[in-house]
Amino acid sequence: MSLRADQATIDIRLVRELVDSQFPQWAGLPLEPVGSGGMCNAIYRLGSDLSVRLSLWSPGVDVVRREQAKLSSLAPFLPVAIPSVEAIGSPTDAFPGEWSVHRWLTGTHPTPGALVDPHGLAIDLAAFVGAFRRIDLPDRPPAYQGERRTRAPMDSMDSSTREAIGQLDGLIDTRAALASWEESLAAPYDGCEVWVHSDLMPSNLLVSTEGRLTAVLDFETSGRGDPACDLFPAWYLLPANVRGGFRAALDVDHATWLRGRGRVLSQALIVLRHFKDTNPAYANNARHAIGQVLAASRCRL
Repeated sequence: MSLRADQATIDIRLVRELVDSQFPQWAGLPLEPVGSGGMCNAIYRLGSDLSVRLSLWSPGVDVVRREQAKLSSLAPFLPVAIPSVEAIGSPTDAFPGEWSVHRWLTGTHPTPGALVDPHGLAIDLAAFVGAFRRIDLPDRPPAYQGERRTRAPMDSMDSSTREAIGQLDGLIDTRAALASWEESLAAPYDGCEVWVHSDLMPSNLLVSTEGRLTAVLDFETSGRGDPACDLFPAWYLLPANVRGGFRAALDVDHATWLRGRGRVLSQALIVLRHFKDTNPAYANNARHAIGQVLAASRCRL
């Protein structure tokens, strides 16, 4: 599995070799790839109760161990299940980074436009984000550690966002996208930081057959940051008629809502630019989010 030239090539033979050689107690368990829809990790199901997670990029030193410590600290404060790391694998010549074995979490990824209980899911997502914001732990790593820490953190996204808009001329309404982005960019930010997941994409959410939130995945970029970082579901997932309920449940002010909308637009524009010719699934998700943001911008939502 590899989506871009600079990503690691991971296949079932490699994962089987890693598991069998380092964790012989699980060598006899069946192994199969999982279509997670994520861009950062390859996921394989191991037996009925476990999963194997390997980074598609070159992980930094102790990334997996830091995430393990973070997950164990956060879990008691959150209203739904989150991953738990059962074991950490060592680097090899074939895979030069640490990797992890997680407890399997039940549920399916929600699909925009096909939600069983959108109102209930909006309530669940707001409860999760609200609980996350109330966490007060002494270890306060920054979310998106590569993002410049300023009083106006979205400034660091401006150049790449404008570049993406320019390169998508003919595919999207670039004039509307630029106007929406500039409105979000101008939204004030008081510098207040809370705990945020920072990547609440549909591929990082699991729902039950009844459509309610059962688990949240991938906490690699979670930490302290702008509350706007956790408004992604409003445009990536939720239909417009329940978006206001999600906002009201979180008591989101106008400026934070605009910043959240801008973060979604920036991310979706960059994803569409990168994957429009190579990955239809990613491109379609990005188009959906862009369409929702631009429609909301016209309605001033």
